[in-house]
This record gives sequence, structure tokens and C-alpha cells, in this order.
Amino acid sequence: MAPFSTLARFREVLAAAPGPDAAARAQAEARNDRLTKPPRSLGRLEDLALWLAEWQGTARPHVDHPQIAVFAGNHGVTARGVSAFPAEVTVQMVANFEAGGAAINQLARAAGARLTVHSLDLDRPTADFTQGPAMTEAECVAALAAGWDAVEAGSDLLVPGEMGIGNTTSAAALACALFGGDARDWVGRGTGVDEAGLARKAEAVEAGLRANPGARGDALEALRCLGGREIAAMAGAVAGARARRVPVILDGFICTAAAAVLERAVPGALDHAQAGHQSAEAAHRALLQRLELDPILTLGMRLGEGSGAAVAIAVARAAAACQSGMASFDEAGVTG
Repeated sequence: MAPFSTLARFREVLAAAPGPDAAARAQAEARNDRLTKPPRSLGRLEDLALWLAEWQGTARPHVDHPQIAVFAGNHGVTARGVSAFPAEVTVQMVANFEAGGAAINQLARAAGARLTVHSLDLDRPTADFTQGPAMTEAECVAALAAGWDAVEAGSDLLVPGEMGIGNTTSAAALACALFGGDARDWVGRGTGVDEAGLARKAEAVEAGLRANPGARGDALEALRCLGGREIAAMAGAVAGARARRVPVILDGFICTAAAAVLERAVPGALDHAQAGHQSAEAAHRALLQRLELDPILTLGMRLGEGSGAAVAIAVARAAAACQSGMASFDEAGVTG
């Protein structure tokens, strides 16, 4: 059960979340230095192994029970013509997830991950943020709590994913509120809008920022005013994972925008997170740079659903396997 009922309390809980286990990292570093390989010969895998170790609290990290949690929500701003698809596609895609027919189902299976799907009031879209706040405080808190509670006991790695027609516009508005710049710096083609659609997205972001002036000064207010339920739920899931000391692999632009809210609300809140990939959305690279996150993969993906991060699970598992399974020089009888 989420330990907060207001945005102010959520901020307090986030600020009080545990940090990395320094002792476990030191033990992992000492072990890594004695493994049967030249120093730094496994490159980024070594960094990922140490990151897993300090958050899992063990010198021998593991990725045995990864969870992919996909959150779905609908957006009132779709009435502005910002998407190439109608809002009912969200419901249809949730049914596809549940039937096992989407890309994320196949990627979860390939990664050996448990996939959970969480629908958030799909029959009740958020309000059109060009006219005022997308959510009341109670609605935003409920979505944060849904994400927090979705992190399952026993999960040793979390990937948050999303589905929501119109949510690239919401993510662009959030990024603009959190980091500044022009609306056109942050909007992209999303599901494939044409030039006119791209212009409508930029206009919607600009209108949203005018209608919600408080969004520029407070990250959680930005989430409430410009976000969607699935975006808030992803933020809640990332925060819930931090409270449980579960490492997180972030997906694309929308997921990273959700996570950025946490970092802007409480600096350091994303220390337990890695960027799974850099998507084909130009604004995603800009967002990763602002957050100083180095993507594990760059595959030109832009699907969402947690798909790029799901592929990165295999890299994290490889990192853990080498750190935990390789023999040391002493164990192998090899001269170091």
C-alpha cells in the first residue's frame, strides 16, 4: 500500500528513500578486480554489474525475476488532433497485451520477464491540459499509488512501460515545463503524425504551459497539470522500486519524462535507474542528456510499451552473470 495520500507527502517519501549499499559495492568491486579477465575488459558490463550490486545489496547480483509493468491511460488532449490514432486504440492495445499479441509480450518472453498490465480509468481520460490541469491532486496521487503498488515482491529488476494515445504530447509538455526551451524542441512525430499534426502538438504544448503556469516551477505540479495517469503511474513505479531498492531500466521518451519528474522533484531520485535505450524520438536524446543518463542500447526504436528497455534486460542479465558466475584468479588457479 502506497505510504502517501498527497503530493507533498509523496515528495517526502521520495526524499527519504534509501540510497545504494556502499559496502556491497565495495565487495563487488573487490570481487570484480579478482575475476579471470584483464581489468575493464568487459567495459560497460562491469559498470552495470556494480550498479546492480549496490542496489541489490550483494557482491553477486542477479537478474532472475525481472518485471515489466505496462501502464495504460487516456488523454483529453487527443481532442486537439495530436495523434495519428484515435483514443480507443488504447483500450484495443491493452486487450492485445492481455492476449499476448503485442511486441512487448514477445520481448518479455525473450527476456524471461514477468509482464504485468495495469489499466488506469481508460473510460475516463484526463482533462484537456490546454484548458487547465489534466488531473486533480487526488487523481494524480491515485495514479502514483497505482504505480507504487504495481512493483511486485520478489522482482529484482523493474522496467516501466506505457500505452496511451496522445502521451507523447503530454511527455513533451512535461519536458518543456521541467527543462525549458521551445515546444518545438520537445515534440516529435510519435505514432506518425504529419506536419500539420506536428504543428498541432507544438500548439497544444504551448497552450498547456500557458493554461498551467505553476507547472514550470514545481515538478509534481507539472505532472499533475500536464501528465497522464499512465505517466504518473510510471513515476510511482520508479519511486516504489527505489523504496524497495529494486534497480530500474527506463524505456523511451515517455518513460524518461515520467522519471524526470522524480529527479527534478528530489535530485538523486534516479540513482537506481539506467537508460535502457535511446529511442528514435529526437527529444529523448535531449532528455537523456539533461538527466546525464547514458543509454545501454541505441536501436532506432520508438514503440514504447517498455520495449527498448525490455531488450536491455538481457544486457543487465549478462552483466550480473559475469560478476556472479565467473571464477576469481584464486578459484581458477590462474596467476593474476
